[in-house]
Amino acid sequence: MNIPLFKATSKSNWIIFVIFLAVLFMYLSIMISMYDPDDIEAITQMYELLPAGMIEAFGFDETATDLVSFIALYFYGFIVLMFPLIYCIILANRLIAAQVDRGSMAYLLASPNTRVKIVTTQALYMVISVTALLALNTVAGIAISEAMFPGEMDLPAFLDLNLVTIFLTLSISSICFFFSCLFNEAKFSLAFGAGIPVLFFIINMLRNIGDNYGWLKYLTLYTLFDPHAIVTGEQALVQTCLIFSGIALVLFGGGIFIFSRRNLYL
Repeated sequence: MNIPLFKATSKSNWIIFVIFLAVLFMYLSIMISMYDPDDIEAITQMYELLPAGMIEAFGFDETATDLVSFIALYFYGFIVLMFPLIYCIILANRLIAAQVDRGSMAYLLASPNTRVKIVTTQALYMVISVTALLALNTVAGIAISEAMFPGEMDLPAFLDLNLVTIFLTLSISSICFFFSCLFNEAKFSLAFGAGIPVLFFIINMLRNIGDNYGWLKYLTLYTLFDPHAIVTGEQALVQTCLIFSGIALVLFGGGIFIFSRRNLYL
C-alpha cells in the first residue's frame, strides 16, 4: 500500500464519507426513537396503512418483538442496504474509472509506484472506508439504544446483524470496484458497476411481493441477507459471511489484476 496515496484519497473523499455517515446516523436515531417497548404494535399498525405491495417489498411484513428485531426490520431491511449501496457506487467510480476518464490517473502512473500498488491502495481504501462507515453506525446504534432504552438492546444479536451487513456491503462494493477497474470510461463503469448492484436491490424488493416472484431469490445477493433470521439465530452466520467475503476477494482481486494488465487510454 502507498501511504501518501491513501492519505490523498482519504482527503479527497472524506466529505462523501461524512455525508453518508450522517444520513445513517439520522435515520438510525429516528428509527430507535420510534420504538415503544410498551406498545410495539403501534408502529406495526402505522406501517399497515401503507399499500400491501410496498410493505412486502420493503420487508416490513415481519413482526418485531423487541428492540433489536425492531431495528433489524425497519432499518436494516431497507435503509442500511440502500445508502451504503449508493456510497459504494459513488466511491468506486471516483477511485479508479473517473480518474482514468479525466486523465488524472496518468499522474499517478508517472510516479515510481507500480500499477498494482496504486490500485491495491485504492481497493484497501474502499474496504476500510466501507467497514468504517458501518462500524461507526454500529457503535452509534449501541450508544443511542442504551441512551434511550437502557438494557433493551440484545447486543450479541445486534453485533451479528452488523457483521453480516459489513460483509454484504463489501461484496457489493467489490462489484462496483471491479467494473471501475475494467472500463476506461466512467459511463461504462457506472452502467455496470452501478447497474448490477441496483438490479440486485430491485430484484430483492420484487421477490418479496407474493409467491409468484419467489424464484427471483436466485438472482440477487441480498437473498443471503435476512435481518430477521440473523437476530433470531435462524441464519448460519459463518457460511453467509464466508460467501460474501469470497465474492469480495475474487472481485477485488480480479479488479486489481485487470487494471494492472489492461491498456489505458490516458
